[in-house]
Amino acid sequence: MPSEETLSAQKQSAAPRPGEAVMSEAPPRSLRELIERVSGRHLKHIRYEGESGIVDVQPFPFLALVGQQEMKLALILALINPHLGGVLLVGPRGTGKTTAVRSLIDLLPEVPRSLCYYGCMPEDIETGGMDAVCPDCAQKYGQGEPLAVMDKVRLIELPLNARLEDVIGSVDERAAAASHFRVRKGILSQADRNLLYVDEVNLLSDDIIDAILDAAAQGHYSVRRGPIAATYHSRFVLIGSMNPEEGQLRPQIMDRFGLRLVVRGLEARDERLEAYRRVRAYRANPRQTVAEYQLETEIVRQEIQIARELFPEVELPDSVAQLGLDLIDQLGIDSLRAEITLFEAARAHAAADGRTQVTPQDLRQVAPMALRLRRSEFMRQYFANQKNEESQISEILNQIIS
Repeated sequence: MPSEETLSAQKQSAAPRPGEAVMSEAPPRSLRELIERVSGRHLKHIRYEGESGIVDVQPFPFLALVGQQEMKLALILALINPHLGGVLLVGPRGTGKTTAVRSLIDLLPEVPRSLCYYGCMPEDIETGGMDAVCPDCAQKYGQGEPLAVMDKVRLIELPLNARLEDVIGSVDERAAAASHFRVRKGILSQADRNLLYVDEVNLLSDDIIDAILDAAAQGHYSVRRGPIAATYHSRFVLIGSMNPEEGQLRPQIMDRFGLRLVVRGLEARDERLEAYRRVRAYRANPRQTVAEYQLETEIVRQEIQIARELFPEVELPDSVAQLGLDLIDQLGIDSLRAEITLFEAARAHAAADGRTQVTPQDLRQVAPMALRLRRSEFMRQYFANQKNEESQISEILNQIIS
């Protein structure tokens, strides 16, 4: 939860802007309230700055997104707790799914980043000894040199035309030409401790999506090319988006995603008009539009980092866990990933609120996005038919064998 000291310090360190007016109000009670408050204010008129001939790559501000509160909350929770199992955004084209994901760049927290080509980390030595890292890193560790530095989480996007060797890696042809054989890193390895965004995930080939899901589930993967082999870390947050009009996901793939968001278009006319005005302002002057939200964006980024550090201390009381189990039981959900996602999301929600204990209200907030799209009518009917068969087998057994 943003503290008054944090808000005050941010005000004093930044130049006065019209956007600071919202911060002069009573401090928001939670990170979620801060995001809703800033996103809900009207954007002032932006002056058109003309063409400079230079490509401006600043992403659209996350706090400038109109509405879509559940989608924004899910993405924030994924930043706080990388073990949620990822986020899937399902909805028609033009509803802001890709824009929302790309706008996370300015909110991304910091994580330890390996300085080694093979991704060796100090915790590898702590858990597996010196043999768990490459010889160079073992030597550095023995000499007291750092194996990792703090670095900002990055957003890695998977191109739709990516091949399997691009995803998992292949033989480094330049090194092979010099008689040095090694495996070139793939996109999965580059995504370690980052966000991996897969747009139109339902259009990927089966071999690529299977490789991504297996690597995400295990946190590492191995590549073998003849006599050459290498194992890489793949601890990333998977974010996917899809348009159901273009095809469905296989059930086993759908089940791997932790949070599922049905992203619909804005219904209120005033929201749609405000969204148009903000897009127009961003196109006219990206720098000034981003600057309008810069102060609050930095505060949200700091609060995400604080919540991320608080998260390991958050406890789930048994009484609250029983409520979650009752909910899953009444919904008839078979997958155990439902409990994992529900409870991990609830813990992240409590951390975002600055608390170290999950409450029933945390479950209420995250349950829809953690449990929707998990029930299967086919499996329900399948088990019903199987139950009839089991009853018949039992009845015949009782008749033949007393």
